[in-house]
Amino acid sequence: MAVLALASANAQEETQKLSFAVGGGFTVPVGSAGQNLANGWNVRSGFGYNFTSHVGAMLDIGYDGMNINGATLGALGVPGGDVRVFSATLDPIVHLNPHGSVDFYLIGGGGVFHRFQEFTQPTVAVVNVYNPFFGVYPVAFNANQVLASYTVTRPGFDIGAGVAIGSKWHGKFFAESRWEHMFENNSHLDMIPVTFGYRW
Repeated sequence: MAVLALASANAQEETQKLSFAVGGGFTVPVGSAGQNLANGWNVRSGFGYNFTSHVGAMLDIGYDGMNINGATLGALGVPGGDVRVFSATLDPIVHLNPHGSVDFYLIGGGGVFHRFQEFTQPTVAVVNVYNPFFGVYPVAFNANQVLASYTVTRPGFDIGAGVAIGSKWHGKFFAESRWEHMFENNSHLDMIPVTFGYRW
């Protein structure tokens, strides 16, 4: 009976090898980015492998969108603009209490960051639409005209921490914050995405 009880306990403690995560939240630019960009938003997804119940690795995919702030636009003399960042990082993760209902964890790593920015101004676009009764006729709608754009791909890293709360579906809801740094030639891009999501 003791052997069966021990085997049952070990089976319950067996670590799920594959891990998946999805979430979204807000992004705060910091440093020189914070002087030129407004707070934005982010979406995240990832999948990984758990080597043990305490240590694993995640391949994280992220997308952050931030508008250029009003003071910067005024100084540049353009009406609008935004910056979007796509990232793909390989992140080791360490769980401090993986079998508990509340788990604190540390995560961080490095990878590739792709930055795209554009300056825009409002305009009116006219397109032809078709209706079986009215035929083809022009319709005007508000749009943004791109004045200038810039794109660059550089390496970068991220480091952060989070808390995960267990659920009855063998997954956990999580809230995490990271510092992400993208290396660039002139000024680096630093931001702090705060993400809420679900990991199983």
